[in-house]
Amino acid sequence: MKLQYYKGKVPNFGDDLNDWMWRRILPEGILDEDEKELFVGIGSILNSHLPKEPKKYVFGSGFGGYGRPPEVTDEKWDIRFVRGPDTANLINAPAEKAVCDSAILLREVRDLPEPATNIGTALIPHFESLENGYWEQVAEKAGFTLIDPRGDVETILSQIRGADLVITEAMHGAIVADALRIPWIGLLPVNPAHHMKWHDWSKSLNIKLDAQFMPPTSLLEWYINKTKGLKYYDGRAKRYNESKWAKPLNDFLIKRSALRLKRLKNITPQLSDESVIVDKTRQAKDIVDIFVEEQIAKRKEKANG
Repeated sequence: MKLQYYKGKVPNFGDDLNDWMWRRILPEGILDEDEKELFVGIGSILNSHLPKEPKKYVFGSGFGGYGRPPEVTDEKWDIRFVRGPDTANLINAPAEKAVCDSAILLREVRDLPEPATNIGTALIPHFESLENGYWEQVAEKAGFTLIDPRGDVETILSQIRGADLVITEAMHGAIVADALRIPWIGLLPVNPAHHMKWHDWSKSLNIKLDAQFMPPTSLLEWYINKTKGLKYYDGRAKRYNESKWAKPLNDFLIKRSALRLKRLKNITPQLSDESVIVDKTRQAKDIVDIFVEEQIAKRKEKANG
C-alpha cells in the first residue's frame, strides 16, 4: 500500500509531514510501494486527479478547491475520515466522517523533536508566498522568527514547538500549532485560491476562525491577489516585480506589512478547546487502530493460505 500525498517541485511542510508522521503512527509493513492500494493522507488532495484504479483508503484528507471533487461512487473508495464538514459534503460522505485533519495525530507521536530555543513569535508564510513576496524582510523588520515551510520537517516541528505564538499563512502551521497547543493567529493567504480549506478544517474543531488580513509584501503578490491567482504564472508581472522600477513600491509594501504584523501580535490568538482536541484525537486514533488491525488480519489470512 503506497502512501499518497502531494509532491510538488517545491517542498512543503504540510505535504512532507505525511512521510514523517505516518511511518511513526503505522506499524512497519503497512506502507510499501505497491500502487494497487493507496493510503491517502494529509493534504487537499481529494480531487479528480487521484488515480481511478487503485483502492483508496482516505485518512483525514480534504478538498481544497483545486480541480473538481472526486466522484466517490464505487468500491475503489474507502473513506475512513476526512478533514472537515465541507469536504464531507462535497464528496457526499456521511457527516460523521468529518473528523479532522490527520496531522492531529502528531499528538500521538512519542519522538517529536525537542522545542527550539529563542523562537519567540514565529511567522509561517505559505510556501508560494515565499516564492512571490518579501516575507523574509517583513519578518526581520517585525522582529519575528521566520519558519520556512519549504524546510526540513523535523526542524519546522522543533521551531513550532519552541514558539510562544505562531502567526501563519500556511494552514498546516495552524493545524500543527493547535495540535501541539501553541497559540496561533491565522492569516488569510494572499492567493484567494487557498482560503476554502481553512474554513473546512476550523469547522471540524469548532473553531470560530478569525483569520486576519495581511497586505501583499510585493507587487507580484498584489497582482496575484488582484487576478485571484488566475494569471499566477504571468512572466511579465514577475519580471517587473524584480526590476529597479518596482523597488521603491516594494520597499513601501515591506514596511507596511511589517507594521501590520507588529499590530497583529496584540490581538487574542486562537486555540481549539482542550476537550475538543482530545476527543478528535481519540476518534482519529481509534479509526487508524481499527484499520491497522484489519491489515494485520489480512496478512495473516494471506500467509495461512
